[in-house]
Amino acid sequence: MNAAAQTLENCPPDDGWHQRAAPAGWDERVLTEVSTVLFASLRRSDQRLRGLAYLRGLLGAQGRRSIRNMAALLGGSATEQSLHHFVSDSTWDWVPVRRSLARHITRLDPPLAYVVRPMVIPKTGENSVGVDRQFVSELGQLVNAQQAVGVWSANERMSVPLNWRLHLSSSWLDDRIRRRQASIPDDLGDRTPGDWAVEAAVETASDWGLPRRPVVLDARHMDLASTVAAFRAAGVPFLARVGGAVRLTVTDPAPHGRAPELRQAVQIMTAARDRMRPAPLPGRDLGSGRPMHLTTKIRVRPSPAVQQLAGPGELVLLGVAEGGRQGPVELWLTDMTETRLPTLMRLTRLVRRADHDFRETTDRLGIRDFTGRSYAGWHRHVTLASAAHAVSVLDGDGQGPRKAARGRQD
Repeated sequence: MNAAAQTLENCPPDDGWHQRAAPAGWDERVLTEVSTVLFASLRRSDQRLRGLAYLRGLLGAQGRRSIRNMAALLGGSATEQSLHHFVSDSTWDWVPVRRSLARHITRLDPPLAYVVRPMVIPKTGENSVGVDRQFVSELGQLVNAQQAVGVWSANERMSVPLNWRLHLSSSWLDDRIRRRQASIPDDLGDRTPGDWAVEAAVETASDWGLPRRPVVLDARHMDLASTVAAFRAAGVPFLARVGGAVRLTVTDPAPHGRAPELRQAVQIMTAARDRMRPAPLPGRDLGSGRPMHLTTKIRVRPSPAVQQLAGPGELVLLGVAEGGRQGPVELWLTDMTETRLPTLMRLTRLVRRADHDFRETTDRLGIRDFTGRSYAGWHRHVTLASAAHAVSVLDGDGQGPRKAARGRQD
């Protein structure tokens, strides 16, 4: 068992999982500490002061976190110009700021995993950087929106966004005028949302000096071969939700005496229905009146096409069903073959933790409210909104998450 999996096995479930309360306000000591850590890479004192002001605006403004609304709270038109310049036209690099935030958060409250979560930002116009009429797989429809992906440090107590990517379609990348107006870097090429998700996850989990933990992500709309290959090359364990049509070969004793053959994941798990056992979730008991979850895991090999790119090696297929249902509700694929089933189940629920915290905290603090054209401005805004999220959920006594941040996710 690798070190990351061993750490997970030794982490007891957190009792706060079942509590339900949104964070309110923030602690001034936390704001001071986080801003000091966050802006250490900014050499100029005026930039550090503007960064602190921007955080105060995100935390304290009412309604939409536009620069105008934040400036109205902080000091008027002169402040509005100052904040706009700081985010959209300044030269500070957001990557060291994100890395500092990530190291601070994971030191205070070590994660169980890094969760990849998409973010769709609906728009009415077409001038905001990256906005396009595009098909969003998570919504299953065409929308006029920006598409982004975030990587979250997550455990059962809280989650915090750490890293971001913004998807740019060919209509932005191939248009010289739009590209110049948005200051899109010359070396930024065409990538799928899935490519960006994996790149951001690998950077966060492998390159930033953070605690070694697995990545949990929804890979149903990603290229499975390249996804597995990227995580294996980086040495990052993964737990990926997959679709029922993924083709795998069972390496466990074949269910019902069948000879090993390449079959769809949903067929494999349906055939193993009699192997499923109850799996109470953190904060629940079997008498709670909620749907009974049944789980099992089966050792498998991916298809030859996946092995050709990702290399050979055994994986585990995890199935999650509800009592009374005929087929599995969720299918997950992982390379953590020695990790116990209860631990894998805990990891799958961290997606709900991040979803809950996005709704209750990140979105309320305006992470989707940036309206500028600048590519760098968008990245700086979401970096600062991530920091505002951290300030709102951390305890001023240095004990990690505030009690009010411990909500359960359904």
